[in-house]
Amino acid sequence: MKKVCILLLSFLIVTGSGCSKAQLDKINTDPTKLPGESYNPDELLSTAQFKSSNKGYYQLLYQSTMMQLLASTYLYYNNGDKYVNAGSFTDYQGRIFEEGYADASTIREMQRLAREKDPVKYSNLINIGDIMFVLILQRITDSYGDVPYSQASKAREGIKYPIYDTQQDIYNSMLTDLDKAIDGLDPAKPKPTADLFYQGDISKWKKFGYSLMLKVAMRLTKVAPEKARSWAEKAASGTFTDISDNALVLTDESNLDGQNGTSLALRTVSDYREVRWSKTLIDELRKNNDPRLAVIAEVPKDGLANNINENLAGNTDPAVQIGLPNGYDLSGGTYDISKYAGYPGGTGQNSDFAPLGKYSRPRTAVYLKLGGPNFIMTYAETELLIAEAQLRGWNVPGTAAGHYANGLRGALQTMAQMDKLAAIPEQAINDYVTKHPLDESSSQKAFEMINTQYWITTGTTFNFIESWLNWKRSGYPLLTPVNYPGNVTGGTIPRRLIYLSTEVLNNTDNYRAAVARLQGGDVLTSRVWWDK
Repeated sequence: MKKVCILLLSFLIVTGSGCSKAQLDKINTDPTKLPGESYNPDELLSTAQFKSSNKGYYQLLYQSTMMQLLASTYLYYNNGDKYVNAGSFTDYQGRIFEEGYADASTIREMQRLAREKDPVKYSNLINIGDIMFVLILQRITDSYGDVPYSQASKAREGIKYPIYDTQQDIYNSMLTDLDKAIDGLDPAKPKPTADLFYQGDISKWKKFGYSLMLKVAMRLTKVAPEKARSWAEKAASGTFTDISDNALVLTDESNLDGQNGTSLALRTVSDYREVRWSKTLIDELRKNNDPRLAVIAEVPKDGLANNINENLAGNTDPAVQIGLPNGYDLSGGTYDISKYAGYPGGTGQNSDFAPLGKYSRPRTAVYLKLGGPNFIMTYAETELLIAEAQLRGWNVPGTAAGHYANGLRGALQTMAQMDKLAAIPEQAINDYVTKHPLDESSSQKAFEMINTQYWITTGTTFNFIESWLNWKRSGYPLLTPVNYPGNVTGGTIPRRLIYLSTEVLNNTDNYRAAVARLQGGDVLTSRVWWDK
């Protein structure tokens, strides 16, 4: 892949020589006025791909712990772990909105330049841009509800304060936009030259487009099942075929601005000391003797000094792995982790005492690599969605059991793409898949198995936002909310995020119109259109 310094050079050109990074993040102004005749639009694709995939701290603070994949006693993580507003919560809740529209603007500018320079030569790039736009906007609308779509990223056309389209209209547009873009991809035409996903392989982009179409369609299963069925049936024959199709972006540990944002955040001393795998996840893996447990988790060496030493590998023996329950702290009060009935005790003594010392953390060598991958969408996720579609009786190829097995196998194989240390032997994969077939004795049990595996595979690839979004849609796994004092949700898991605070001030009328359509208003417990 191209070095991230090239991406950052592109980024600086996008904002102009006298602009700062912050200026690109002002989503309601035009951040992308470029001298088109002297600039290569291909470079903007890599910029948008890198930035949109590098989600960093905010998905750790919210979705990772809301979904009981991670757990933490640290104050900032109270946002997701305990549904308590802590720290700069309005800023972090608005990041998907703010950064997403900045990335969408980069994509639209890429397309504008491509059309100006040579629309035939850049035909594939333009169509890939439409696919990327849907990828980015789906995450935004799924997180907030009604958001700008039809007028998004049109500041150059004089639209600085776009209307908020209804989510229903957005979904209709995303599906038709994807269909048109996929149809327009042509392997015979020039390929993108700075593509971080697939290095310009148009056949893989077609698979990505159909896999994204499937995911968009499946979001509609509760609110528009017939539309979901028709679009899922259209997409299912063209999706990913194995893990070589996985969409991921490698980061660059040698460049501070190009490092893996999630890994970088977890290396903060407080995070490294107080973030652990959740009891909910570890218990699920232990219950089924899941081989992922041996590669994703480690128990630190004894004592606080060893706990915070990133150069000391922990114990990866599955037999000693213990997940931290969500909803506890280190305050010394009623909710102190030491008061938990199953507390295993800490390690070390006196000033070297580590209260979380026996709890399992994400394996440092796998998950804290500053050059580690960011996963966008995987073969395993796609196969699990097709398994569900088949279970619903839709006209898609194969059987539910077959696609479930493919999804499970793909999820285990994907661990090797995290790091070679996380690779699971093929024989262990075969044995596990054989011993854990889809239970179709009841549709409810089968739905639960499929979506629990979706939760595990997105969680263990650190794609926590997607874990949350599919949980909202499917209701699985069955999670028990925490009810910590001061929580702002009435002891329920958040269903959405609050809008970006600057929208309240700068795009007031359109913001208010969108909030008026939210039953309950702009709060964490309101539900987006498809989450009924």
